[in-house]
Amino acid sequence: MTAKHIKLTSALTALLSLLTLPASAQELADTAGYSKFRFGSYGEAVASFKDYGINRFLKDGSVKDHRNTIAIPRFTIGFDYKFTPKWILGAEIEFEAGGTGTAVELEGNENGEYETEIEKGGEVALEQLHITRLITPAFNIRAGHMIVPVGLTNAHHEPINFFGTIRPESQTAIMPSTWHETGIELFGTFGRKAATFDYQLMVVAGLNANGFDRDTWIASGKQGFFESDNFTSPAYVARLDWRGIPGLRTGVSFYYCRDAGSNSDKPETYAGYGKVPVQVLTWDAQYRHRYLTLRADLTYGHIGNTRALNERNGRLPNASPYSRLTPIAKNALSYGAELGLDIKNILNIAGCPSLFPFGRYEYHNPQKVVEKPWSPDRRLEVSKWTAGLNWFALPNLVVKADYSTRQIGTSKVFGKGNYNSENEFSIGIAYIGWFFRR
Repeated sequence: MTAKHIKLTSALTALLSLLTLPASAQELADTAGYSKFRFGSYGEAVASFKDYGINRFLKDGSVKDHRNTIAIPRFTIGFDYKFTPKWILGAEIEFEAGGTGTAVELEGNENGEYETEIEKGGEVALEQLHITRLITPAFNIRAGHMIVPVGLTNAHHEPINFFGTIRPESQTAIMPSTWHETGIELFGTFGRKAATFDYQLMVVAGLNANGFDRDTWIASGKQGFFESDNFTSPAYVARLDWRGIPGLRTGVSFYYCRDAGSNSDKPETYAGYGKVPVQVLTWDAQYRHRYLTLRADLTYGHIGNTRALNERNGRLPNASPYSRLTPIAKNALSYGAELGLDIKNILNIAGCPSLFPFGRYEYHNPQKVVEKPWSPDRRLEVSKWTAGLNWFALPNLVVKADYSTRQIGTSKVFGKGNYNSENEFSIGIAYIGWFFRR
């Protein structure tokens, strides 16, 4: 290998290892990388070629079709500013599909009617805006709008941290992604060099039960339609990561909201029907070796009092910004695993490009358990295989291509589902980087 290729490989390894650290360890490592200010961005573009229609909820599932889509899933800009070495401001703004001008108002002087004004498509979101006080490696405080680190994709959501052209469905099908809320966080790192733990403890705005639905479970329950979020029942979040074997990081996270119903737009929606508690438990791991990268994730969630929840959500006003699709499941489940091989290091040939062929299997079911008298819709149970190739043209620029097939209505790893399968080929490009530091 030439000196140029050795330098490129080293830079890529350093970048990937930094980006895949848990948030607390990454924060402490990052602060040494600039003295006062830094500005950066990440973004991605994807084109997909699909053989299925837009409506899965027909008798046999989606009809066979030939349609193509192209999109800018997200473009994000961010910066960090050090007031002092210990007081740090962080901010990140995300543009999805070109931006948005959608506004929703709840008119109190018109019997609580919803009024929606749409100016243009897409979405703009303030993904992060927080102030951090660094104290010691083991104990630090952050307040403001932050990423909720529940699950692998939320904790490591940048496009360089997953192999496929889109985020893994096992992490995005049943909960918000990227999940960001306003609150306060304690975080730090402790343990010995041979085995360290990174923890995050958060109190943030809880989910709104108005947004729970049949198709995406709690994913649409994230607040943000209005100028302020309801904080009547806050959520409590905990994450713990362990690193004791070179290249391995594994962690668990837990989310708990005592009563998502009390965070509803109108206080009377669930009054007299009991509380709507929400719990989500996740496990994920990543092992990075010179020759391969292996990731796995598992998410299990529970909503209480779903019988009353289904009754009330099915009666939400037509003008409300929620789907009203029921039944909402009592339990949801998803899991996945992916393996990528580092061809450059395996072949050890001078001039070989940085290629990562990969394969991924995942399963997600937002209706794992549904309370009677309702029954689950099997068309929401998905078993999916994806295979593709990532080419790192630069350490922070990746070109992606993959083919995926969804088997609908089954939990089998192999074999046909009960409904028409959904197949697609996608190509994409993504980047991430800090453009300016001083």
